[in-house]
Amino acid sequence: MQTRLPATLLQTPEGQRADAILRRCVHCGFCTATCPTYQLLGDELDGPRGRIYLIKNMLEGEPATRRTRIHLDRCLTCASCETTCPSGVEYRQLLAIGRRWAAQHIPRPWPQRLKRALLRAIVPHRQRFAILFRLARVMRFLLPRELHAQLQVRKTTPSRDQAARADATPRRMILMQGCAQPTLSPATVAAATRVLARSGITCLAVEHETCCGALNHHLDAEQAALEQARCNIDAWWPLLQDGVEAIVSTASACGLMISEYGDLLADDPRYAERAREVSKRVRDIVEVFETTDIQRPRKEERRVAFHPPCTLQHGLHLGERVERLLGERGFDLVPVADTHLCCGSAGTYSILQPELSRQLRHNKLDKLMREKPDCIVTANVGCQHHLQIGSEVPVFHWIELFDTEEGSV
Repeated sequence: MQTRLPATLLQTPEGQRADAILRRCVHCGFCTATCPTYQLLGDELDGPRGRIYLIKNMLEGEPATRRTRIHLDRCLTCASCETTCPSGVEYRQLLAIGRRWAAQHIPRPWPQRLKRALLRAIVPHRQRFAILFRLARVMRFLLPRELHAQLQVRKTTPSRDQAARADATPRRMILMQGCAQPTLSPATVAAATRVLARSGITCLAVEHETCCGALNHHLDAEQAALEQARCNIDAWWPLLQDGVEAIVSTASACGLMISEYGDLLADDPRYAERAREVSKRVRDIVEVFETTDIQRPRKEERRVAFHPPCTLQHGLHLGERVERLLGERGFDLVPVADTHLCCGSAGTYSILQPELSRQLRHNKLDKLMREKPDCIVTANVGCQHHLQIGSEVPVFHWIELFDTEEGSV
């Protein structure tokens, strides 16, 4: 693709990066075939190729309108297009640049600014989110009806020992606690702790760990996201230097964000080297399983449908790894069509784009339920919560299939 970015922009690292990404696009349109929003809306500007043109035009100096921002906002950042693209266009990076540019040049209406500010003020803060979430459940009659479904939580039996340990063993790993996950899916980290402990891995919870930064990153609050990244690096670094093997995430979205710390902080002289090391040391829990002898517990036979989050398959490039692991351990996995398509959760997308999100969830559940499974499992808390809202069968993290604690799934 030919570009005519202004010289002043090309003198900046961001401008140079955008120009390089734009030049790799050959207009082939393969990306539209796997884009969830294009499939729903049928509008070229609601597919990756159209959005690339919108970003190119903005960066070249053409006036950006609110309509431009609407099309950029509708993107799920699922990265299915990146998996499909034969030219290796790094679309997510270009979209982030385009959204930042739009945020600077196209003021949002105050209701949108307020909603985004509230999301940033609540969701990334673990204790604040937990308190306000419980309060909202009590006072749900005062909230808009469209928010009621978001307040559902799958009922689980609390563990008597969520801190199962293996302190005498040499293997130690940091197990991320997450910001929303302790409230929306408390069984996930507890199950992971117990299962890994049975295999001789001590899971450490880090007191000053904060949100991974993904939410702020996707809501155009780049500096806030970078500050959260720096805070986490400071919290984890002493343990990594003390022989801790890895940082383990049970939420693929968080794992993806941390894997990109090295790129996000590449220009920070104080943090660049440590950020690169942290990115190398983060592991999705399926990667830990693949190097650990963890067997399937003896439980009743159930038919399982697996939903691979976009962040797992298109972001971390760990597609089919969970399915293969579950198959090797003898679980009865049902076939699911169109697994490459997003479920519609996409972080805060289900709140900011509720109509599109509901349509995507309906389509995804139709595929997941076609073979009548007994349960649905996934690898990211956002997908889990979003799917459970519309599902007739339980939805939980796949790690819980390996948990033998009484009362677990």
